[in-house]
Amino acid sequence: MPDDAKGNDQPVSPAPSAKPAAEKPAAPSAPGAPAAAKPPMPAKPAGPVPEPWDAEMVRALKQRYGSGIKEASVYLGQKYVVVDSSIVLDILRGMRDDHQFDYCVDVTAVHYPKREQPFDLIWILYSFHKNERIRVKTLLADGQPAPSVFELWPTTDWLERECFDMFGIKFEGHPDLKRILLPDEWKGHPLRKEYGIIQQDNEWVNINLGIESGQ
Repeated sequence: MPDDAKGNDQPVSPAPSAKPAAEKPAAPSAPGAPAAAKPPMPAKPAGPVPEPWDAEMVRALKQRYGSGIKEASVYLGQKYVVVDSSIVLDILRGMRDDHQFDYCVDVTAVHYPKREQPFDLIWILYSFHKNERIRVKTLLADGQPAPSVFELWPTTDWLERECFDMFGIKFEGHPDLKRILLPDEWKGHPLRKEYGIIQQDNEWVNINLGIESGQ
């Protein structure tokens, strides 16, 4: 058999596949060329905002006190009214006697030192009958006293003392207004914004404990 005929019986190997061409590196930017603009930051989503609170109780308050009711809103499910400080005691008494808010959960404040009236004073009230919670808020100037509600809810005794201790707000009519967390001689009110985060009354510590403050 011819030599070339023998070769026809052998399997033919496939041709090797071609290698992909190597990608060329990106050419460097020319010196002085402006950088590619960054994509804009996504817009910050809008946060929750207060919504008007329209209820029979609110309408009755507005009809009786007029402009003394500064605001009635719902914010994140929390109902609140902002009232003038001159009528706040009447409002709170009416909440208890006429609208069945028989429990004062808390008396607290927030300090905004740059405002003309830097304190928000807040009473959180609860009605067992209606299973409803509301907030009554008024604005106070620095040094302006607030009416005590001890006669309405005797459990506010310690709540008002804590508010006095931490913010320096005085409650007229409280039976024994004095500090409750800090010593009587302590200087300053720690929840005011100008009170430093590590501030201590160095004088009190030195006089009463005989040591230097650790802060």
